[in-house]
Amino acid sequence: MNRFNLHSLVSAAALAGGLSVLAPSAAIAAQPPVQADAARSSWVSSWFASPQPLWEDSFVLSTAMPAELRGQTLRQTLMLSLGGPRLRVVLSNRYGTQPLVIGAASVALASSASAIRQESRRGLAFGGRPGVTVAPGAQVVSDPVDLPVSALAELAVSLYFPQATPVTTFHWGAQQTGAQVRGDATAAAELPDAQALQGRAFLAGIWVESPSRAPVVVAFGDSLTDGNGSTPGANRRWPDFLARRLAPQGIGVANAGISGARVWGDKMGVNAMARFDADVLSQPGVRTVVMMMGINDIGWPDSGFAPDDAPMTAARLTEGYRQLAEAARLRGVRIVGGTIAPYEGSLHGTPLAGHYSPAKDAVRMEVNRWIRESGVFDAVVDFDAVLRDPAHPGRLLPAYDSGDHLHPNDAGYQAMAQALDMATLLGD
Repeated sequence: MNRFNLHSLVSAAALAGGLSVLAPSAAIAAQPPVQADAARSSWVSSWFASPQPLWEDSFVLSTAMPAELRGQTLRQTLMLSLGGPRLRVVLSNRYGTQPLVIGAASVALASSASAIRQESRRGLAFGGRPGVTVAPGAQVVSDPVDLPVSALAELAVSLYFPQATPVTTFHWGAQQTGAQVRGDATAAAELPDAQALQGRAFLAGIWVESPSRAPVVVAFGDSLTDGNGSTPGANRRWPDFLARRLAPQGIGVANAGISGARVWGDKMGVNAMARFDADVLSQPGVRTVVMMMGINDIGWPDSGFAPDDAPMTAARLTEGYRQLAEAARLRGVRIVGGTIAPYEGSLHGTPLAGHYSPAKDAVRMEVNRWIRESGVFDAVVDFDAVLRDPAHPGRLLPAYDSGDHLHPNDAGYQAMAQALDMATLLGD
Protein backbone atom coordinates (compact mmCIF):
# COMPACT_ATOMS: atom_id res chain seq x y z
CA MET A 1 0.00 0.00 0.00
CA ASN A 2 1.31 3.44 -0.79
CA ARG A 3 1.86 5.72 2.15
CA PHE A 4 0.00 8.97 2.31
CA ASN A 5 -0.56 11.81 4.74
CA LEU A 6 -3.76 11.66 6.78
CA HIS A 7 -4.18 15.41 6.32
CA SER A 8 -4.75 14.77 2.64
CA LEU A 9 -7.79 12.68 3.51
CA VAL A 10 -9.58 15.60 5.10
CA SER A 11 -9.17 19.19 4.40
CA ALA A 12 13.35 17.27 34.40
CA ALA A 13 14.17 19.01 37.39
CA ALA A 14 13.90 22.79 37.67
CA LEU A 15 17.23 23.81 39.22
CA ALA A 16 17.41 27.54 40.00
CA GLY A 17 19.72 29.16 37.49
CA GLY A 18 20.69 25.77 36.05
CA LEU A 19 19.44 23.03 33.78
CA SER A 20 17.92 19.58 34.07
CA VAL A 21 18.70 16.43 32.17
CA LEU A 22 16.75 13.25 32.89
CA ALA A 23 17.34 9.96 31.14
CA PRO A 24 14.50 7.41 30.98
CA SER A 25 16.27 5.02 33.36
CA ALA A 26 16.41 7.75 35.99
CA ALA A 27 13.09 9.39 35.29
CA ILE A 28 10.91 7.44 37.74
CA ALA A 29 13.34 7.77 40.62
CA ALA A 30 13.88 11.47 39.93
CA GLN A 31 10.26 12.54 39.70
CA PRO A 32 9.52 13.31 43.38
CA PRO A 33 12.49 15.75 43.57
CA VAL A 34 11.33 17.33 40.29
CA GLN A 35 7.91 18.03 41.73
CA ALA A 36 9.31 19.19 45.07
CA ASP A 37 11.81 21.56 43.44
CA ALA A 38 9.15 22.89 41.08
CA ALA A 39 6.93 23.59 44.08
CA ARG A 40 9.69 25.67 45.73
CA SER A 41 10.36 27.57 42.52
CA SER A 42 6.66 27.82 41.57
CA TRP A 43 7.32 26.71 38.00
CA VAL A 44 4.28 25.29 36.22
CA SER A 45 3.63 23.87 32.79
CA SER A 46 2.04 26.39 30.44
CA TRP A 47 2.41 24.46 27.18
CA PHE A 48 3.41 20.95 26.17
CA ALA A 49 3.81 18.76 23.09
CA SER A 50 4.30 15.04 23.70
CA PRO A 51 7.54 13.70 22.20
CA GLN A 52 7.18 10.83 19.74
CA PRO A 53 9.66 8.42 18.15
CA LEU A 54 9.87 7.95 14.41
CA TRP A 55 7.98 4.98 13.03
CA GLU A 56 8.78 2.47 10.31
CA ASP A 57 8.70 3.57 6.68
CA SER A 58 6.21 0.76 5.99
CA PHE A 59 3.53 2.45 8.12
CA VAL A 60 0.59 3.82 6.17
CA LEU A 61 1.25 7.43 7.25
CA SER A 62 4.41 9.42 6.59
CA THR A 63 6.11 11.34 9.38
CA ALA A 64 6.52 14.26 6.93
CA MET A 65 9.73 15.19 8.73
CA PRO A 66 13.21 15.72 7.27
CA ALA A 67 15.68 12.91 7.94
CA GLU A 68 18.06 15.37 9.59
CA LEU A 69 18.76 19.00 10.36
CA ARG A 70 22.28 20.30 9.61
CA GLY A 71 23.44 23.92 9.80
CA GLN A 72 19.82 25.03 10.04
CA THR A 73 17.51 26.96 12.33
CA LEU A 74 14.04 25.70 13.17
CA ARG A 75 11.48 28.23 14.45
CA GLN A 76 8.36 26.82 16.11
CA THR A 77 5.35 28.77 17.37
CA LEU A 78 2.92 27.92 20.16
CA MET A 79 0.22 29.39 22.39
CA LEU A 80 0.75 29.48 26.14
CA SER A 81 -2.05 28.81 28.60
CA LEU A 82 -0.67 30.59 31.69
CA GLY A 83 1.44 33.73 31.78
CA GLY A 84 4.17 34.78 34.18
CA PRO A 85 7.15 37.07 34.77
CA ARG A 86 9.70 34.46 33.67
CA LEU A 87 9.71 31.30 31.60
CA ARG A 88 11.80 28.23 30.82
CA VAL A 89 11.98 26.17 27.62
CA VAL A 90 12.03 22.36 27.68
CA LEU A 91 13.83 20.46 24.92
CA SER A 92 13.58 16.69 24.52
CA ASN A 93 15.89 14.05 23.09
CA ARG A 94 13.71 11.27 24.52
CA TYR A 95 13.99 8.98 21.52
CA GLY A 96 17.41 10.04 20.29
CA THR A 97 20.23 7.54 19.96
CA GLN A 98 22.98 10.16 19.88
CA PRO A 99 23.58 13.43 21.76
CA LEU A 100 21.43 16.34 20.59
CA VAL A 101 23.58 19.43 20.01
CA ILE A 102 21.88 22.84 20.10
CA GLY A 103 24.29 25.56 19.03
CA ALA A 104 22.06 28.51 19.92
CA ALA A 105 18.45 29.07 20.93
CA SER A 106 16.08 31.94 21.54
CA VAL A 107 12.51 32.67 22.55
CA ALA A 108 10.35 35.65 21.62
CA LEU A 109 6.78 36.78 21.21
CA ALA A 110 5.57 35.64 17.80
CA SER A 111 4.12 38.03 15.25
CA SER A 112 3.44 35.38 12.59
CA ALA A 113 4.26 31.76 11.81
CA SER A 114 7.90 32.65 11.14
CA ALA A 115 8.39 36.23 12.43
CA ILE A 116 8.98 37.54 15.93
CA ARG A 117 8.68 40.81 17.80
CA GLN A 118 12.37 41.62 17.84
CA GLU A 119 12.27 43.71 21.03
CA SER A 120 11.01 40.66 22.93
CA ARG A 121 13.71 38.25 21.75
CA ARG A 122 15.75 36.62 24.48
CA GLY A 123 18.65 34.25 23.96
CA LEU A 124 18.31 31.01 25.87
CA ALA A 125 21.04 29.81 28.20
CA PHE A 126 21.67 26.42 29.76
CA GLY A 127 23.78 26.57 32.88
CA GLY A 128 24.84 30.03 31.73
CA ARG A 129 25.95 28.85 28.29
CA PRO A 130 24.31 29.69 24.96
CA GLY A 131 24.26 26.10 23.67
CA VAL A 132 23.61 22.70 25.14
CA THR A 133 24.14 19.02 24.45
CA VAL A 134 21.27 16.74 25.48
CA ALA A 135 22.06 13.09 26.16
CA PRO A 136 20.14 10.35 24.34
CA GLY A 137 16.86 9.70 26.12
CA ALA A 138 17.09 12.91 28.15
CA GLN A 139 15.48 16.32 28.30
CA VAL A 140 16.90 19.70 29.22
CA VAL A 141 15.30 22.75 30.83
CA SER A 142 16.70 26.18 30.02
CA ASP A 143 17.76 28.73 32.59
CA PRO A 144 14.97 31.14 33.59
CA VAL A 145 14.29 33.83 30.99
CA ASP A 146 13.22 37.31 32.05
CA LEU A 147 10.43 37.70 29.53
CA PRO A 148 7.06 38.63 31.05
CA VAL A 149 4.32 36.86 29.10
CA SER A 150 0.57 37.08 29.39
CA ALA A 151 -1.85 34.18 29.41
CA LEU A 152 -2.58 32.92 25.88
CA ALA A 153 0.46 34.71 24.45
CA GLU A 154 1.96 33.25 21.28
CA LEU A 155 5.66 32.47 21.45
CA ALA A 156 8.29 31.44 18.94
CA VAL A 157 11.21 29.23 19.93
CA SER A 158 14.19 29.18 17.54
CA LEU A 159 16.76 26.37 17.67
CA TYR A 160 20.02 26.21 15.72
CA PHE A 161 21.42 22.78 14.81
CA PRO A 162 25.11 23.28 13.86
CA GLN A 163 25.82 19.66 12.94
CA ALA A 164 24.04 16.69 11.43
CA THR A 165 21.06 16.01 13.71
CA PRO A 166 18.75 13.09 12.91
CA VAL A 167 15.15 14.03 13.67
CA THR A 168 14.39 11.21 16.09
CA THR A 169 12.20 12.99 18.66
CA PHE A 170 9.31 14.89 17.14
CA HIS A 171 5.59 15.62 17.41
CA TRP A 172 3.42 14.75 14.41
CA GLY A 173 0.35 16.66 13.32
CA ALA A 174 0.89 19.68 15.52
CA GLN A 175 -1.68 21.72 13.58
CA GLN A 176 1.08 24.29 13.52
CA THR A 177 3.60 25.06 10.78
CA GLY A 178 7.23 25.57 11.72
CA ALA A 179 9.83 27.48 9.70
CA GLN A 180 13.14 25.99 8.63
CA VAL A 181 16.03 28.08 7.29
CA ARG A 182 19.76 27.73 6.63
CA GLY A 183 22.31 29.08 9.10
CA ASP A 184 21.96 30.46 12.61
CA ALA A 185 18.86 32.63 12.40
CA THR A 186 17.95 32.49 16.09
CA ALA A 187 18.35 36.30 16.29
CA ALA A 188 16.52 37.10 13.05
CA ALA A 189 13.23 38.97 13.23
CA GLU A 190 11.92 37.39 10.04
CA LEU A 191 12.72 34.30 8.00
CA PRO A 192 11.65 35.25 4.48
CA ASP A 193 13.28 32.26 2.75
CA ALA A 194 12.16 29.63 5.22
CA GLN A 195 10.69 26.28 4.27
CA ALA A 196 7.55 25.13 6.05
CA LEU A 197 7.76 22.19 8.44
CA GLN A 198 4.62 20.35 9.45
CA GLY A 199 4.98 19.10 13.00
CA ARG A 200 7.49 19.81 15.74
CA ALA A 201 11.04 18.67 16.50
CA PHE A 202 12.72 18.49 19.92
CA LEU A 203 10.58 21.27 21.47
CA ALA A 204 8.54 19.73 24.30
CA GLY A 205 7.38 22.37 26.77
CA ILE A 206 7.25 25.85 28.24
CA TRP A 207 7.20 26.42 32.00
CA VAL A 208 6.24 29.77 33.51
CA GLU A 209 6.89 31.15 36.96
CA SER A 210 3.71 31.22 39.01
CA PRO A 211 3.80 32.94 42.41
CA SER A 212 0.44 31.38 43.30
CA ARG A 213 1.47 27.85 42.20
CA ALA A 214 -1.30 27.70 39.59
CA PRO A 215 -2.97 24.31 39.02
CA VAL A 216 -2.53 22.64 35.64
CA VAL A 217 -4.96 20.43 33.74
CA VAL A 218 -3.31 17.93 31.39
CA ALA A 219 -5.29 16.66 28.39
CA PHE A 220 -4.17 13.09 27.66
CA GLY A 221 -5.45 11.59 24.46
CA ASP A 222 -5.17 10.84 20.76
CA SER A 223 -5.84 12.82 17.58
CA LEU A 224 -9.06 14.27 18.99
CA THR A 225 -6.96 15.85 21.74
CA ASP A 226 -4.11 16.70 19.35
CA GLY A 227 -6.62 18.65 17.27
CA ASN A 228 -6.88 16.86 13.94
CA GLY A 229 -9.69 18.45 11.94
CA SER A 230 -9.30 21.87 13.55
CA THR A 231 -8.13 24.92 11.63
CA PRO A 232 -4.33 24.72 11.28
CA GLY A 233 -2.43 27.52 12.94
CA ALA A 234 -5.48 28.85 14.78
CA ASN A 235 -5.09 27.04 18.14
CA ARG A 236 -8.57 25.52 18.07
CA ARG A 237 -7.96 22.11 19.60
CA TRP A 238 -10.27 21.41 22.53
CA PRO A 239 -7.43 21.97 25.05
CA ASP A 240 -6.85 25.38 23.42
CA PHE A 241 -10.49 26.32 23.91
CA LEU A 242 -10.25 25.05 27.49
CA ALA A 243 -7.13 27.16 28.06
CA ARG A 244 -9.02 30.25 26.93
CA ARG A 245 -11.83 29.43 29.39
CA LEU A 246 -9.53 28.73 32.33
CA ALA A 247 -6.96 31.51 31.86
CA PRO A 248 -9.04 34.10 33.78
CA GLN A 249 -9.13 31.66 36.71
CA GLY A 250 -5.36 31.23 36.64
CA ILE A 251 -5.49 27.56 35.61
CA GLY A 252 -3.06 26.15 33.06
CA VAL A 253 -3.66 23.55 30.35
CA ALA A 254 -1.05 21.22 28.86
CA ASN A 255 -1.88 19.15 25.79
CA ALA A 256 -0.43 15.61 25.95
CA GLY A 257 -2.35 14.37 22.92
CA ILE A 258 -0.71 12.30 20.21
CA SER A 259 -2.42 11.50 16.92
CA GLY A 260 -2.71 7.74 16.65
CA ALA A 261 -2.17 7.22 20.38
CA ARG A 262 -3.36 3.97 21.90
CA VAL A 263 -3.76 2.73 25.45
CA TRP A 264 -2.05 -0.59 24.71
CA GLY A 265 -0.31 -0.30 21.35
CA ASP A 266 2.75 1.51 20.08
CA LYS A 267 3.31 3.00 16.62
CA MET A 268 2.61 6.74 16.43
CA GLY A 269 4.12 7.13 19.87
CA VAL A 270 4.51 4.64 22.69
CA ASN A 271 1.46 3.25 24.51
CA ALA A 272 -0.37 5.33 27.08
CA MET A 273 0.94 3.50 30.11
CA ALA A 274 4.54 3.84 28.94
CA ARG A 275 4.31 7.64 28.56
CA PHE A 276 1.81 8.50 31.31
CA ASP A 277 4.44 9.28 33.92
CA ALA A 278 6.60 11.52 31.73
CA ASP A 279 3.80 13.23 29.81
CA VAL A 280 1.26 13.69 32.60
CA LEU A 281 2.37 12.96 36.15
CA SER A 282 5.69 14.81 35.83
CA GLN A 283 4.15 18.03 34.50
CA PRO A 284 4.99 20.80 36.99
CA GLY A 285 1.80 21.89 38.71
CA VAL A 286 -0.40 19.07 37.41
CA ARG A 287 -3.64 18.86 39.39
CA THR A 288 -5.94 17.00 37.00
CA VAL A 289 -5.69 14.81 33.91
CA VAL A 290 -8.55 14.51 31.43
CA MET A 291 -8.12 11.25 29.54
CA MET A 292 -9.88 10.48 26.26
CA MET A 293 -8.29 7.57 24.44
CA GLY A 294 -9.29 4.22 22.99
CA ILE A 295 -10.71 4.82 19.54
CA ASN A 296 -7.45 3.71 17.91
CA ASP A 297 -7.19 0.62 20.11
CA ILE A 298 -10.64 -0.35 18.82
CA GLY A 299 -10.38 0.88 15.23
CA TRP A 300 -6.84 0.05 14.14
CA PRO A 301 -6.98 -3.78 14.13
CA ASP A 302 -8.05 -5.24 10.78
CA SER A 303 -7.54 -1.88 9.05
CA GLY A 304 -4.77 -0.22 7.09
CA PHE A 305 -3.32 1.06 10.36
CA ALA A 306 -2.69 -2.33 12.01
CA PRO A 307 -3.95 -5.12 9.76
CA ASP A 308 -2.33 -7.90 11.80
CA ASP A 309 -3.40 -6.77 15.29
CA ALA A 310 -5.90 -8.83 17.25
CA PRO A 311 -9.29 -7.20 17.86
CA MET A 312 -9.49 -5.07 20.98
CA THR A 313 -11.91 -6.12 23.70
CA ALA A 314 -13.70 -3.89 26.18
CA ALA A 315 -12.21 -5.87 29.08
CA ARG A 316 -8.64 -5.29 27.93
CA LEU A 317 -9.17 -1.61 27.16
CA THR A 318 -10.82 -0.88 30.50
CA GLU A 319 -8.04 -2.72 32.34
CA GLY A 320 -5.66 -0.17 30.83
CA TYR A 321 -7.89 2.65 32.05
CA ARG A 322 -7.88 1.13 35.53
CA GLN A 323 -4.08 1.05 35.61
CA LEU A 324 -3.84 4.68 34.51
CA ALA A 325 -6.41 5.79 37.08
CA GLU A 326 -4.53 4.00 39.84
CA ALA A 327 -1.23 5.56 38.78
CA ALA A 328 -2.79 9.04 38.88
CA ARG A 329 -4.42 8.41 42.25
CA LEU A 330 -1.14 7.24 43.81
CA ARG A 331 0.46 10.53 42.78
CA GLY A 332 -2.42 12.64 44.08
CA VAL A 333 -3.60 13.67 40.60
CA ARG A 334 -7.31 13.84 39.86
CA ILE A 335 -8.31 11.83 36.77
CA VAL A 336 -11.34 12.57 34.61
CA GLY A 337 -12.42 9.88 32.15
CA GLY A 338 -13.75 10.99 28.78
CA THR A 339 -16.08 8.77 26.78
CA ILE A 340 -15.10 7.84 23.23
CA ALA A 341 -16.76 9.89 20.49
CA PRO A 342 -18.93 8.29 17.76
CA TYR A 343 -17.21 7.53 14.48
CA GLU A 344 -19.56 5.66 12.15
CA GLY A 345 -18.54 6.16 8.52
CA SER A 346 -15.08 7.39 9.50
CA LEU A 347 -12.52 7.68 6.70
CA HIS A 348 -15.13 6.40 4.26
CA GLY A 349 -13.84 6.03 0.74
CA THR A 350 -10.18 5.80 1.78
CA PRO A 351 -7.85 2.83 2.28
CA LEU A 352 -8.39 3.32 6.02
CA ALA A 353 -12.16 2.83 5.94
CA GLY A 354 -11.80 -0.44 7.92
CA HIS A 355 -11.21 1.73 10.98
CA TYR A 356 -14.97 1.49 11.61
CA SER A 357 -17.27 -1.53 11.74
CA PRO A 358 -20.50 -2.27 13.65
CA ALA A 359 -18.63 -4.86 15.73
CA LYS A 360 -15.97 -2.31 16.68
CA ASP A 361 -18.64 0.24 17.54
CA ALA A 362 -20.25 -2.27 19.88
CA VAL A 363 -16.95 -2.40 21.78
CA ARG A 364 -16.87 1.41 21.91
CA MET A 365 -20.36 1.56 23.39
CA GLU A 366 -19.50 -1.13 25.98
CA VAL A 367 -16.39 0.80 26.97
CA ASN A 368 -18.37 4.02 27.27
CA ARG A 369 -20.87 2.36 29.59
CA TRP A 370 -17.97 1.23 31.76
CA ILE A 371 -16.46 4.73 31.83
CA ARG A 372 -19.79 6.21 32.93
CA GLU A 373 -20.70 3.54 35.48
CA SER A 374 -17.56 1.91 36.89
CA GLY A 375 -16.62 4.62 39.38
CA VAL A 376 -12.94 4.12 38.55
CA PHE A 377 -12.46 7.77 37.57
CA ASP A 378 -12.79 10.72 39.93
CA ALA A 379 -15.20 12.26 37.43
CA VAL A 380 -16.49 11.63 33.91
CA VAL A 381 -16.99 13.95 30.94
CA ASP A 382 -19.35 12.48 28.36
CA PHE A 383 -17.75 13.58 25.09
CA ASP A 384 -19.81 10.95 23.29
CA ALA A 385 -23.02 12.67 24.36
CA VAL A 386 -21.62 16.10 23.46
CA LEU A 387 -20.57 15.16 19.93
CA ARG A 388 -23.10 12.59 18.71
CA ASP A 389 -26.01 13.23 16.40
CA PRO A 390 -29.24 12.65 18.40
CA ALA A 391 -30.91 11.40 15.23
CA HIS A 392 -28.08 8.95 14.52
CA PRO A 393 -26.08 8.38 17.75
CA GLY A 394 -23.38 6.34 16.07
CA ARG A 395 -22.27 9.38 14.08
CA LEU A 396 -20.86 12.80 14.83
CA LEU A 397 -23.34 15.64 14.73
CA PRO A 398 -22.92 17.12 11.22
CA ALA A 399 -22.35 20.59 12.68
CA TYR A 400 -19.38 19.18 14.63
CA ASP A 401 -17.92 16.94 11.89
CA SER A 402 -14.65 18.01 10.23
CA GLY A 403 -15.62 15.90 7.21
CA ASP A 404 -13.94 12.56 7.90
CA HIS A 405 -16.64 11.45 10.40
CA LEU A 406 -13.90 10.83 12.95
CA HIS A 407 -12.48 14.19 14.02
CA PRO A 408 -14.54 17.17 15.18
CA ASN A 409 -14.21 20.58 13.59
CA ASP A 410 -13.56 23.83 15.47
CA ALA A 411 -17.15 24.00 16.73
CA GLY A 412 -16.98 20.41 17.94
CA TYR A 413 -13.76 21.02 19.82
CA GLN A 414 -15.22 24.12 21.42
CA ALA A 415 -18.24 22.09 22.56
CA MET A 416 -15.89 19.53 24.13
CA ALA A 417 -14.13 22.23 26.11
CA GLN A 418 -17.45 23.71 27.23
CA ALA A 419 -18.46 20.32 28.64
CA LEU A 420 -15.78 20.51 31.33
CA ASP A 421 -16.93 22.52 34.34
CA MET A 422 -14.86 23.44 37.38
CA ALA A 423 -16.40 20.75 39.59
CA THR A 424 -15.44 18.08 37.07
CA LEU A 425 -11.94 19.45 36.66
CA LEU A 426 -10.97 20.28 40.22
CA GLY A 427 -13.63 18.64 42.40
CA ASP A 428 -15.46 20.29 45.25
